[in-house]
Amino acid sequence: MSYLDRDTYGIYNDNADDSGPGPRLMGADTLIGEDVYNRQDEDLGDIKEIMLDMQQGRVAYAVLSFGGWLGMGDKLFAVPWEALQLDTANRRFLLDVSKEHLKNAPGLDKDHWPDMASTEFGTEIHSFYHTQQNVGGARTASGSVMGSGSTSLQSDPGYSGKVETGSGRGGNL
Repeated sequence: MSYLDRDTYGIYNDNADDSGPGPRLMGADTLIGEDVYNRQDEDLGDIKEIMLDMQQGRVAYAVLSFGGWLGMGDKLFAVPWEALQLDTANRRFLLDVSKEHLKNAPGLDKDHWPDMASTEFGTEIHSFYHTQQNVGGARTASGSVMGSGSTSLQSDPGYSGKVETGSGRGGNL
């Protein structure tokens, strides 16, 4: 099922003039369940959760479910958001890893979740996927920390993916 099928508010459209909010700006709930493929067109699983870094005001990881059948026997992996690319033509995510490489990825234990915000966890995950770990962001007028890094959902060079606070009234989510 693609994000268009989960669009309960009708905010995404396929207009050729690229009007509307998506896919450059998308609701997280429409991305849950989105398929993930690699560049060899192999199915790597689907997105089970999106983890937000509340201190930096950005998406940190997508939790990818890989293997198993009907949710049984599957493995969960934290994939840095920067490692995913939105394939708008096929309405799915792309992750540039082979199935064999993914099988060796650091997994998540469903009964004992790690501290996904820890430096050690971040270093291990970003090293595995060859992405860069974002550093702390700037403080907003209210004192909360918002990210200044950029993450791209698609290969559109004009889209920076930066988190903007807009009014400067703070970064409360």
